[in-house]
Amino acid sequence: MKTKGSKNTKVNIVTLGCSKNLVDSEVLLTQLRGNGIETTHESNKDDANIVVINTCGFIDNAKQESIDTILRYVDAKEDGVVEKVYVTGCLSERYKSELEKEIPDVDAWFGTRDLSRLLKQLNANYKHELVGERILTNPSHYAYLKISEGCDRPCSFCAIPIMRGKHISKPMEELVLEAKNLAKKGTKELLLIAQDSTYYGLDLYKKRNLAELLQRLSDVEGIEWIRLHYAFPTGFPMDALDVMAQRTNICKYLDIPLQHGSSRMLQIMRRGTTREKTESLLKTIREKVPDIAIRTTLIAGHPGETEQDFAEMMNFVEHMRFDRLGVFPYSHEDQTHSYSMADDLTDALKQERVDSLMELQQGISLELNRAKIGNIFKVLIDRKESGNFIGRTEFDSPEVDNEVLLDGTQEYLSVGSFIHAQVTSATEFDLIAKPV
Repeated sequence: MKTKGSKNTKVNIVTLGCSKNLVDSEVLLTQLRGNGIETTHESNKDDANIVVINTCGFIDNAKQESIDTILRYVDAKEDGVVEKVYVTGCLSERYKSELEKEIPDVDAWFGTRDLSRLLKQLNANYKHELVGERILTNPSHYAYLKISEGCDRPCSFCAIPIMRGKHISKPMEELVLEAKNLAKKGTKELLLIAQDSTYYGLDLYKKRNLAELLQRLSDVEGIEWIRLHYAFPTGFPMDALDVMAQRTNICKYLDIPLQHGSSRMLQIMRRGTTREKTESLLKTIREKVPDIAIRTTLIAGHPGETEQDFAEMMNFVEHMRFDRLGVFPYSHEDQTHSYSMADDLTDALKQERVDSLMELQQGISLELNRAKIGNIFKVLIDRKESGNFIGRTEFDSPEVDNEVLLDGTQEYLSVGSFIHAQVTSATEFDLIAKPV
């Protein structure tokens, strides 16, 4: 490898998987550039001699995408296009020993907590003075803020603790510093992410401290929206809702993965709750934060799921009327508790159940969106696309939720700015609006 900071050394980081992986890649990018190493993120040019692939190992499709990407760059190495291929992230953490044998042309493998070792391999030093600094790879007006790493939950289907380890909260001072630095660079929206955000603080402060974190981040000048993701329902810190209701720059939005609507299946999934407790929690959330948008995710086709269980989940969705919903077919993950159970539902049946849930949600979403016609909302403009400016309300997270479409031929709007817009019409998953 060329020496540190050599103009002939260029690193390209390729990120697969979730927003948590993206944050890891941005930290790596920041550290490498801080060491004087030219680094890009997902460059389309073939001018980097070193490629670092940050992999996902969560479910079958994601694992296959990671493997395909690794093989593509190994082929590029054999063709002389790149010199070195390094692999990091969840897939590498989970299957390193097997992958080393199957893909020997990868130069080195790193796990999810091997940043210092990866930097050393790249002739870089971990720079503590860069803690709290981050070069963003997405539009600068919003940024993901990872508040903790790992997970202590025992969910039967999930391999995250295997790949990410035990829960470790990030100190509040570091998070506030990071938020201030991002705000100085023009970030207006913080998207709080973790494997389990409601567990925040238990390890560092001996109590669930999400409420205080929200307060302190809310005080950061320049941050106009704070959005909370991945809140585990069991042991939910109710004081966080009080802060959400009080602070105008904390979005009335909650991403709370619930996974099922049948108490029997929740027990099999080892979720530590029941449908009745879940419905009571959701009722309380809606009472404490009126007009809150609740997003959830469900799994269809987990081992043991009967027609009756699925019917209960359909009824649960119909009854709770979630603002946003994602549904995934069950993926049989080795080393998890569910892997000991027979995965006896066909892929076709799993997909059929996914489609049925999403069809139901489509109707609910259309009704909820049509009820917004005539109303005025604060909208953050994300981009311009196909003649339209595309934005979001406080009730929507980027890439996964509804969008607001504004006619770009009639108005000029600045990307990254807030406007007020009146909804003129609605579809199942989008609002059409005009600036006011």
